[in-house]
Amino acid sequence: MVDTYFKRTLGRVSNAEVSSWRNSLTAMERIVGRSDLPSDAGIAIEYNIPATAKRVDFIVSGYGPNQKSSIAIIELKQWESSEITSKDAIVRTRLGKSLIETTHPSYQAWSYAELLKSFNVEVYEKNIEINPCAYLHNYNSENGVLNDEFYSLHTSVAPLFLREDADALRNFLTQRIQLGDSGETIDRIEKSEVKPSKQLSESIATMLKGNPEFTMIDEQKIVFEEALYLSEQVKKAGKSVLIVEGGPGTGKSVVAINLLVAILNRNLNVRYVSRNAAPRAVFESKLTGTLKKTTISSLFTGSSSFFNAKKDEYDVLLIDEAHRLNQFSGLYGNLGENQVKELIHAARSSVFFLDEDQRVTLKDVGSQEEIEHWAKNAKANITKLKLESQFRCNGSDGYLAWLDHILQIRETANYNLEGISYDFKIFDSPSELRRAIEEKNQIANKARLVAGYCWEWKSKKDPKDFDITFPEFNFSMKWNLTEDGSLWILKPESIDQIGCIHTCQGLELDYVGVIIGPDLTVNESGLLITDASKRAKQDNTIKGYKTLLKNHSEEGAKKIDMVIKNTYRTLMTRGMKGCYVYATDEKVREYLKGSV
Repeated sequence: MVDTYFKRTLGRVSNAEVSSWRNSLTAMERIVGRSDLPSDAGIAIEYNIPATAKRVDFIVSGYGPNQKSSIAIIELKQWESSEITSKDAIVRTRLGKSLIETTHPSYQAWSYAELLKSFNVEVYEKNIEINPCAYLHNYNSENGVLNDEFYSLHTSVAPLFLREDADALRNFLTQRIQLGDSGETIDRIEKSEVKPSKQLSESIATMLKGNPEFTMIDEQKIVFEEALYLSEQVKKAGKSVLIVEGGPGTGKSVVAINLLVAILNRNLNVRYVSRNAAPRAVFESKLTGTLKKTTISSLFTGSSSFFNAKKDEYDVLLIDEAHRLNQFSGLYGNLGENQVKELIHAARSSVFFLDEDQRVTLKDVGSQEEIEHWAKNAKANITKLKLESQFRCNGSDGYLAWLDHILQIRETANYNLEGISYDFKIFDSPSELRRAIEEKNQIANKARLVAGYCWEWKSKKDPKDFDITFPEFNFSMKWNLTEDGSLWILKPESIDQIGCIHTCQGLELDYVGVIIGPDLTVNESGLLITDASKRAKQDNTIKGYKTLLKNHSEEGAKKIDMVIKNTYRTLMTRGMKGCYVYATDEKVREYLKGSV
């Protein structure tokens, strides 16, 4: 099974995971082999939910009593005991030598079912029945509290079966799978078109009205409940800082906005904070007409407005894209002392969502080390959590690892894109790239062109001028919408402009077309070379780089290299379904082609 798993997923498997497979699958063999399930029922093991990085332990497929296609999802655990917590759907159990908090198995099974119901076209159009449950084959009922009334909301939608419930699980399965399908239903789900994750910007208005739009899964649910718990303690437990790390598509903004809604409903003084104006502008634009403008403006704010805030003026601050925080505030960067320090000072509870690999300017100081330093300085209680579930880039962790490898950010085992389900293409002409993105944009207005900031913004002064031109390809386009660049990603006419890192970071598209500028080249040895001098003079992301190199040559070179590579990594992860690329340097194009 290990060899089969590796071929299908390109994933590495630990000895502990192999051991868990052996134990759990032996238990399931006793369930299936001694049941009245049809002999031609479909079986899937370690099934990867399309367009996500999540796996279902065990699936049985066939036809239900109404002759409709049906599958049963079984979440398998080897737990032997657990403890109750005060957080919804969160339990405490021992994994290895550690006692950790994790999602209740029934909640986990239910959330996976919801993913299929929400995003798999075959499931929701053909009304395939999804029956989630959890089976803990080593767990005796007297050993813990999983069946406690506190978790009844979750066990009612995804039944929990313990060690002594083997016959009950067999009955559950045979009632729902009465005729076999030889795995046809699983195959249909596997080959189905997958609707990408809901657009957060399009869902925010209904969320603020109290309508649930997103199912928190696994680590997302843990982060959400921990942040809620800390917000409830703000008046009595002292200052707290929660640091949440997560890469592209892990749901940082989804969790942040869900928390904003939940904390508002608890009548606490809360704000959504981001250094980057684009996400705030997009969220605010979607709320126009549903809330008063003053209310909208008070909920969403930039990070530079807290330098003169009173201590604990806010109950909770939710800082999204915290990696973009600067040291100083103000138009001229001459106000305040440190934005991280000021945000922690201003709130009883602060939640920092960050991805250090998305620091894209020399001024970005948002790092875990920086946040921990100022949290300790404020004598705050520090909690650190990580988001790993991946939805962007078609759920492909492999694409992200490959991107890190080919951009030479870090070495990974993903040398190429073989077996990775993500639409990545390299074009030899910017005009061909533009046509491909325009074609994708006709589907749902969710495809855009972006580029490294290597061309002067001429059209800002002269609207008749073009900014990015390639005469040999008859290609001429302008940067962003001059009226309101922060809303560039939403406007239908934006397909005629090119976005930059400032107008798309923290936001998502279906398809992104990326023009890699002359600030990234490759030498004869295959080493990527970054060159800040090729950036536009108006680009503030590398402002002061010459002084930095003069005073700290080695450290400065590393920092500039990080900023340029992180910029392209961020641009190349904006597309949930695909990324198309044109590089101005022919050697870079050939280098990319050789890595695909």
